[in-house]
Amino acid sequence: MQKIILTLKDIGDLIVFKHSVFALPFIFTAMITASFLRDDTPWFGWSLLCFGLVCAVSARNFAMAFNRYMDKDIDKDNPRTANRPSVDGRIGAKNLKIFIIVNALVFIISAYFVNSLAFWLSFPILVVLGGYSLFKRFSELAHIVLGLSLALAPIAGVVAVSESIPLWSVLLSLGVVFWVAGFDLLYSLQDMEFDKNKGLYSIPSIYGDKATMFISAIFHALTFVFWLLFAWAAGLGGWAYLGCVISGVILYQEHRIVRRDFSKIDRAFFTLNGYLGIMFFIFILIDLL
Repeated sequence: MQKIILTLKDIGDLIVFKHSVFALPFIFTAMITASFLRDDTPWFGWSLLCFGLVCAVSARNFAMAFNRYMDKDIDKDNPRTANRPSVDGRIGAKNLKIFIIVNALVFIISAYFVNSLAFWLSFPILVVLGGYSLFKRFSELAHIVLGLSLALAPIAGVVAVSESIPLWSVLLSLGVVFWVAGFDLLYSLQDMEFDKNKGLYSIPSIYGDKATMFISAIFHALTFVFWLLFAWAAGLGGWAYLGCVISGVILYQEHRIVRRDFSKIDRAFFTLNGYLGIMFFIFILIDLL
């Protein structure tokens, strides 16, 4: 039993499960919106709830494990990441490969039981999720690719419910793209010097901290605009717009924290962005109810 507990802890350290708080609220925001627009109720059923959770968790497990597997040569030299289970030997390369393959298969099989569009989209989704790990080696667009990876969550959510990709879901996803890319830019400031020395293509290592913070602010301004457009395109009401405005305030506060003190990047990255996703979902749910 002790061995099982330690293994689960190592897997938890590998995939940082608590960061699921970034994607899950937007999957379910898309699902409740699609359900309401189709059936006049935000409840989409227990079956889709279960399959949605399995798809979300397995896709994220695949993405994180694949990233850890591909980045082992980078992570071992970075003091911030040298104690990851994929680096220090707690999870070997063979077990990591098995974990990646199993989660990919679980994701594809679960998508098959959702609907045919979800099944066929599961393959390019896995390609995009794995692509982020490669992009940082040759393009500073890696931040956008990471944003796109999480932005597939609301697209997957609406596909699961309505087997279509309406305009409002695209606008919601574009907001997620720039939200994630914006806070990833701030988070990457921690590794600016390391990325320079390693020859990695991050925006902080190429353009410096001031330019990075400016680009991040632009990205988050676009996030605010796209989420307002989402509320408009979906025909939502005042509570939804209020949720968008509060999201904008949280993003503004995030930038204030980082500008005052770079050592607070972790707080801005996890705490504020975690609250933002949950808060956004709650306001959309209240609006629909």
